[in-house]
Amino acid sequence: MFPAKLPGNGIFDEMLLADGQVREHYASYWSWLNKRPLEEMERKRREAELLFHRVGITFAVYGESSGTERLIPFDSLPRVIPAQEWGWLENGIRQRVQALNMFLHDIYHDQNILKAGRIPPEQIFGNAHYQPCMQDVDLPNDVYAQISGVDLIRDDKGDWYVLEDNLRTPSGVSYMIENRRMMMRLFPELFSGNSVAPVDHYPSLLLETLQQGSNVSHPNVVLLTPGRYNSAYFEHAFLAQQMGIELVEGPDLFVKDSHVYMRTTAGPQQVDVIYRRIDDDYLDPLAFRQDSMLGVPGLLSVYREGNVSIANAIGTGVADDKSVYPYVPEMIRFYLDEEPMLKNVPTWQCRDASNLSYVLDHLAELVVKEVHGAGGYGMLVGPLSTKEQISQFRDRLIARPDNYIAQPTLSLSTCPIFAESGIAPRHIDLRPFVLSGREIRMAPGGLTRVAMQEGSLVVNSSQGGGTKDTWVLEEPSC
Repeated sequence: MFPAKLPGNGIFDEMLLADGQVREHYASYWSWLNKRPLEEMERKRREAELLFHRVGITFAVYGESSGTERLIPFDSLPRVIPAQEWGWLENGIRQRVQALNMFLHDIYHDQNILKAGRIPPEQIFGNAHYQPCMQDVDLPNDVYAQISGVDLIRDDKGDWYVLEDNLRTPSGVSYMIENRRMMMRLFPELFSGNSVAPVDHYPSLLLETLQQGSNVSHPNVVLLTPGRYNSAYFEHAFLAQQMGIELVEGPDLFVKDSHVYMRTTAGPQQVDVIYRRIDDDYLDPLAFRQDSMLGVPGLLSVYREGNVSIANAIGTGVADDKSVYPYVPEMIRFYLDEEPMLKNVPTWQCRDASNLSYVLDHLAELVVKEVHGAGGYGMLVGPLSTKEQISQFRDRLIARPDNYIAQPTLSLSTCPIFAESGIAPRHIDLRPFVLSGREIRMAPGGLTRVAMQEGSLVVNSSQGGGTKDTWVLEEPSC
């Protein structure tokens, strides 16, 4: 029997009950695991690390002087989700993403939700990601966010919450696919004995979704990357290769006669769809940042004319801003006339004076985040911070209250990992990836991110977090 450390009091663990018993959906895996010698599992862990090194599955950490590339830690104990639970989650995620796309179409057209007083107009028009140039621009299928990542967590009771929505350039899907490939390589017998829903078809679903975003019958799709020094460059190259499309940088493209073309050795080739992994500000130096060397001059004018599709759409970031997040349940009620299936985490808007007063009085208990922040940067986790860190953050918060929101420090659920001492719990979240075209489709499960340090609540890879394979167990066929 593997030595397993039990989760602490008040913590929901995905695999183990408080008395050490294994949850039913983990029973098959647990039985298999306890027939494996500890030395074998350690050898497999080292093999996985070596293989990830060889393949080059890395990410860059900005601002580090020790080096530009890092391996994301991989844990070989899977996170398992039963089919029925996943089915409910999938429906809740579909509902949320559908409403978010309807919201984006609305604010760039009739703005009915603002006229109805359901969201304060200043939350939209004062948002840094709102793009007036997108007003009255019609998009295929009225879809703005073709690719979405919805970050989910569980509290101490096991209830699911949406932590945030990622609608600009959500990343991490390449790790979801590579984690599954690694598990199948290391432990092929597991997949013959368990009905695990596949995820390797995601690139083909992604390509179909991108093609559906074009008005052309056989569109030419490219992936636009900022280049090899970007933190997610491995993913850019991986997805382009898996979809069989060209990976391009800004100088590879040019605008002529109201169309976008790619430079090739055989001459210019028209581009119909751009899957961009570049922020709005850098897409077109004629329309946004004049100093951008990453974008394509004139791209916005071609886009507005409908002669090229861009995924995700320009201006989409207004819907994944953390100050707009509290209004998503209201979007669902307004556009779909339904109650939200998935709950939001309670949120204080620091731009509101009464909210700010409460947050300042309870900084040591709360998580405070920048409204435009990502990657775990620019945030305070009060219970894990020193008095000096809290004091310094207080000054930043008072200086720019509109730049922050605050949330309670939830007791995130845990899932065991293989630690030096044996099996030990670590906090996790889940990022399912959602594709919106003529219909909404998802790969089962998503990316489980792990706070590898004991007691840490920060799962972001840039902050030392790791990943593990996510299994959705399919219902047995009769």
